[in-house]
Amino acid sequence: MQRLFALCGWLCVIVLSTGSVRAQQPNGAAKHPFGAHDWGVLRNAQAAAVSPEGTILYRVSFGGDKGPTHTEWWTIAADGTHAAKLDLQDDFSPMGFTRDGRSLYGGWKVKELQQLAVFPVTDHKGAAVPATVVLLSRGIASAAASPDGKRFAIVADPRDPDPLGSVRHVQEPGESSVYVVNADGTDGGWWCSGLKSVDGTVAWSADGGSLALLSPVPHIGHHEVATAIDICSAKGAQHVADIANSVSGIAWADGGKQLAFLSTKSEVLTPEHVWTVPASGGTATDRTPRLQGTAVQLADDAAGRIWVSVAHGVHNDVEEFRDGALTPVYRWAAGTIGSLPAWSVYPHTSPQLAFTVDDPEHASNIAVPDGDHLRKITTEGDAQLAAVELGPTRTVQWKSKEGIALEGIATFPAGYEGGKKYPFLVLPHGGPEANDQLAFDALSRTIAGLGYVVLQPEYRGSTGYGAEFLAAIYQHFGDRAYQDVDSATDYAVAQGWADPQRLAIFGWSAGGFMTSWTVTQTNRYKAAIEGAGITDWAPFLFTSDIAQVDYDARWPEKDPAAFRKFSAVAFANQVTTPLLILHGEADQRVPTFQGTEFFQLLGAHHKTVRMVTYPGSPHFPVLCEQRLDVMRELAAWLKKYNG
Repeated sequence: MQRLFALCGWLCVIVLSTGSVRAQQPNGAAKHPFGAHDWGVLRNAQAAAVSPEGTILYRVSFGGDKGPTHTEWWTIAADGTHAAKLDLQDDFSPMGFTRDGRSLYGGWKVKELQQLAVFPVTDHKGAAVPATVVLLSRGIASAAASPDGKRFAIVADPRDPDPLGSVRHVQEPGESSVYVVNADGTDGGWWCSGLKSVDGTVAWSADGGSLALLSPVPHIGHHEVATAIDICSAKGAQHVADIANSVSGIAWADGGKQLAFLSTKSEVLTPEHVWTVPASGGTATDRTPRLQGTAVQLADDAAGRIWVSVAHGVHNDVEEFRDGALTPVYRWAAGTIGSLPAWSVYPHTSPQLAFTVDDPEHASNIAVPDGDHLRKITTEGDAQLAAVELGPTRTVQWKSKEGIALEGIATFPAGYEGGKKYPFLVLPHGGPEANDQLAFDALSRTIAGLGYVVLQPEYRGSTGYGAEFLAAIYQHFGDRAYQDVDSATDYAVAQGWADPQRLAIFGWSAGGFMTSWTVTQTNRYKAAIEGAGITDWAPFLFTSDIAQVDYDARWPEKDPAAFRKFSAVAFANQVTTPLLILHGEADQRVPTFQGTEFFQLLGAHHKTVRMVTYPGSPHFPVLCEQRLDVMRELAAWLKKYNG
């Protein structure tokens, strides 16, 4: 299932004062602490695909003064040579290479809808017009090339557009089905048209004749969570299993005799273990019941190997699922592996893998296997960071007052001096079923650049610590997770890092809930900033754009007190901490009224509160100038109330 929002990846120019000069670059130029401007220009690379010959396609993202994040597409040889920027058509986002390696297929915007297009590429320049375009009435969600490269499986809404769509938005369960078309755009048709809620992830069988599909129960009109697994071909659908929970990832296993996927038995609903079910139908089995971590992604490559991204605390590694068990294969010792690797989707082509790797000292970059370890082959962001002095980042562990073993990531300001107390900010992550990874966290670095020690606690409900730790958040977000976050502040004070008179808290989405809730429970923080936080649980569950019963599946009208129990709006009179509320005006994940209601109540109680909303903004602003203002507001609030 999707969750709220794990705060990461803001890539825009944001100008803030970052303090005094602390070091010199080799050429004599002054170094400075990491600031919002550095964040904005920082380039990050992410592996996207591998050609049949082994050439790696990767995406480079960075910000600007205005508008959305900028994207460049590059290719590079596996030995790190021949890096070249591609000249592609505007609004074309590659998904992969064609079977001959001479073209890229992907999404191309046509009349504001994403459609499937194939663009030949010669000498790093894409053709002016696509060789193939597949136009569907409501656009496409995803596309996957068949193993022989002769067809595409497209997940899309099969319905005709609403003829009155320009004057109304109809709320009804969405539909998504599978459209299969030849690679040249001919002979397309809907397969298994009776399947109306297909997930965007599909897995071709080795012979290219069938697709393994997931169909989650639609959000609207359903309180339960379940997922159907089907095998679909031109002849029709073969039902495999019904899973009474969330499922993500699907892959063929055991020579096509089994299907592997991620799921859970937990009420929190987050897929966390590797399961299998016979392809002919039968009972699904949890193959990793004792996993002391969280399986977060799963897919099979062209050779039939099943790769799984597994979170172990704040580190993600890549493991192979083979013979019913997980075997660790790749780890990035300095930090974490961002996701599953990219590979060629065609059998009997290059076996090259390409990984996205992160660590606290560098931007994300591309790495490839080199014997039993990974070797980085790109250096995006290094030039920008050469001008910056970074404080240390540490993984830390402690026990809460309740005896819960906890972990977090502490980021210190440039020029940090042991034994000196600093202004402190605790930064609970979004999700909440997510984790902070040992990577270059630009938000933590930016706040540290203001002179703060920042601690990101992995509270109960976080991924990476096993099923029991993850499930502990169910019906207990407002007490167990809160206690864990508050214990992070206790730990920072006890270590002598945090000045107990200059404590602050900030979070977005689920972290925004934690912030708004915290200020109703304690007055220890001198300043608080919450972004797009849940403040009123009962209406939130059924107004969010995705199912949110992973927090509490009880019916609000039957037990309203259960939802009031952890709703900040019910305790607005108890707030003494100055609170800044930030919210997008077009937020559908956490509707804007959540912030507005809390703001109005705090104002009515004569509390110190300010609310800033962003026109047209979804769950987090997509425009750099709005993101700039988020950081301006945050810095000004901290300076005013926690200076």
